[in-house]
Amino acid sequence: MKIHYLQHVPFENPGYLLKVFTDRGHTLSHTELYAGDSLPSLDSFDWLVVMGGPMGIFDEYKYPWIAPEKHFIKAAIDADKMVLGICLGAQFIAHVLGARVFANTHREIGWFDITPSAEIRSTPLARVFAEPMPAFHWHGDTFEIPEGAIPIGSTAACENQGFVFEDNVLALQFHLETTEKSARALIENCGSDLEPSSEYVQSAAEMLSVPERFARLNQSAQRLIEVLGG
Repeated sequence: MKIHYLQHVPFENPGYLLKVFTDRGHTLSHTELYAGDSLPSLDSFDWLVVMGGPMGIFDEYKYPWIAPEKHFIKAAIDADKMVLGICLGAQFIAHVLGARVFANTHREIGWFDITPSAEIRSTPLARVFAEPMPAFHWHGDTFEIPEGAIPIGSTAACENQGFVFEDNVLALQFHLETTEKSARALIENCGSDLEPSSEYVQSAAEMLSVPERFARLNQSAQRLIEVLGG
């Protein structure tokens, strides 16, 4: 299977998912939008993964690639490609499906438990989201659930943590792909987001204090890809 991912900044790639896809024998390609790469043709991939980034989905005036990326994501969904969006990528998906994207009441950064929705427990994704589970978060915006989509769950700080749409679209506001290395890269490049600290913004030391959490997180990422058939 051919998997293509869209990368918005140099320090935020698919992390542990790169290992999962490679170990499962898939072919990987990517577009570095921040470097001016062109978007690929729809027939060149089977799966599209849309990564995160510190920008917002309405920042077209700063990032001229945002508008064409939105059209590209919608075209991939309409072409029945499997589309997985993570953080900013999930917000792009919500937007192109007609849902509102807006600033969350709280900035959410660090380790916080996701409580699965009742609806997701009746889907195959219950293998991943059956019980409350810790996930890694780094976001200030959120979204409403698009019409016809199934919500994944919530945290104390953010009501909508993701959704499934039809059989080919998954949006995750949170991160399962983050490794200790990629968390350190986020802290290095986006450390200003940690000030001021709050109930829902952890310190760098707190986020990195239990390395084993990343291994458990990445196990969930692997189960997710298995459930999706990737």
